[in-house]
Amino acid sequence: MGGHEGLSTQRLSSATWFSQFCASARRSKSLAPPSSPGDSLVRRLGLFDLILLGVGASIGAGVFVVTGTVARDAGPGVTISFLLAGASCVLNALCYAELASRFPAVVGGAYMYSYSAFNEITAFLVFVQLMLDYHIGAASISRSLASYAVALLELFPPLNGTLPLWMGSGQDLFGGILSLNLLAPILLALLTLVLCQGVRESSAVNSVMTATKVVIVLVVICAGAFDIDVANWSPFAPNGFKAVLTGATVVFFSYVGFDAVANSAEESKNPQRDLPIGIMGSLLVCITLYIGVCLVLTGMVPFSLLSEDAPLAEAFSSKGMKFVSVLISIGAVAGLTTTLLVGLYVQSRLYLGLGRDGLLPSIFSRIHPTLHTPLHSQIWCGIVAAVLAGIFNVHSLSHILSVGTLTGYSVVAACVVALRLNDKKERELSSGWTSSWEEGVICLVIIACSGFGAGVFYRFSASIIFLLLSVGVAVIAAAVLHYRQAYAQSPGSGFCCPGVPIVPCVCIFFNIFLFAQLHYEAWIRFVVVSVLATGLYALYGQYHADTSTLMYQRAPETESDSG
Repeated sequence: MGGHEGLSTQRLSSATWFSQFCASARRSKSLAPPSSPGDSLVRRLGLFDLILLGVGASIGAGVFVVTGTVARDAGPGVTISFLLAGASCVLNALCYAELASRFPAVVGGAYMYSYSAFNEITAFLVFVQLMLDYHIGAASISRSLASYAVALLELFPPLNGTLPLWMGSGQDLFGGILSLNLLAPILLALLTLVLCQGVRESSAVNSVMTATKVVIVLVVICAGAFDIDVANWSPFAPNGFKAVLTGATVVFFSYVGFDAVANSAEESKNPQRDLPIGIMGSLLVCITLYIGVCLVLTGMVPFSLLSEDAPLAEAFSSKGMKFVSVLISIGAVAGLTTTLLVGLYVQSRLYLGLGRDGLLPSIFSRIHPTLHTPLHSQIWCGIVAAVLAGIFNVHSLSHILSVGTLTGYSVVAACVVALRLNDKKERELSSGWTSSWEEGVICLVIIACSGFGAGVFYRFSASIIFLLLSVGVAVIAAAVLHYRQAYAQSPGSGFCCPGVPIVPCVCIFFNIFLFAQLHYEAWIRFVVVSVLATGLYALYGQYHADTSTLMYQRAPETESDSG
């Protein structure tokens, strides 16, 4: 009998723990600014600062490299590739703009939005996936920055060929298991120091570097415009539209960075007005610069002759304009510096948000009383990136990147729909076994699965019938969302994303379509990281979450609201 009683007690304990875990995971958050002024960041960023922040995060070495790499397959049609990718990012930016305007007083971006729209576990998973992208990306960018810095130094004859490998690309150790690089951690330490001084100082550095690289890109476009041969633009899409579309999936990541503006909500002077303008404005600037570079590059040199490593620099060298090649190297350094600076900035603000919510130790929530920066979070981000960049060849991990970005963008688009769902007609619209809100979420999941299916069918050149079937299922789910649901306008006088729910549905479909184009190891990384993150939440997060602003049940699903 004792054994049976012990077994029953154990089962009961397990059931109780699981019930507690499910209850904790389903909690959502009522977003509000920090209760104490001392816990808040200082609002010092104006509209121009926000636009430069978004441009600084997006325009990096990619403008000098990716354009030529994709052009070798898509031909002059690379211009359309950038235009399509830019249009997709505009739709994503519209979703970000609404949420940034709706929650202008808190940091956290996609993490905070999903915490409010869905639940605690979804928000934590979004954070972990994004943070892995940010950490590996920062380490990789710092190594690239070190390589470009060494290349600039070697322009001086006394230094040419004398600098060791551990200052540039890295020196392999133990048969390539480790790769030593000392310059990258030094550069990370300097940028972390700048960020710790305050948003005014870091914004000034970003503004100067971003302005420098934009001016250089404009000089490149203007200088190259006089050497364009329109005959090089024919045929415009030599390998067909599929190569152009594939190019769009590649260059999509050249625009990633506008979400950095949303993460600066607590430091913006007029967030409800400036955040949407900053997000859209920075993205439009990037689209214009990318298209200009594409037209000049493919007009100067036949696409089949473009270099893969430094296409833009070699194109100008072939025309006898080597001074422009030097400018391009300077622009690449400036571009990588601002991308790295903004990336580290965003990471610290995400850690700050989780520290405040108790999902991470409280040390991440502390604001320095004099500098008004999340000092501990910022230093932690710098240390992680420095360790990765100093001893690992993080470039080899590039094929598992972008998972967090694509899933984060998809969740943000879903948040717009979830938060705008109006359940006042719940009794009339309910299918009987689920609420209107739950029905909407099911439709969003169907759209995401359809996007992944379409991406897989496209990737492996399956029959067009399967591709059309996936698109058809997504269209039906979007139609259900549109015709069976009622949507309330975003509260307040802030920006509202147009075309809800169609615009967010298109975002989700295309983002997950791109997810399916990633290396299969990226899919494995998504599953493994999600499982580990769930375990971390189960062991720590659910017990330490700040429950003062949490809701165990959504207001739209209560009887009073549905009546």
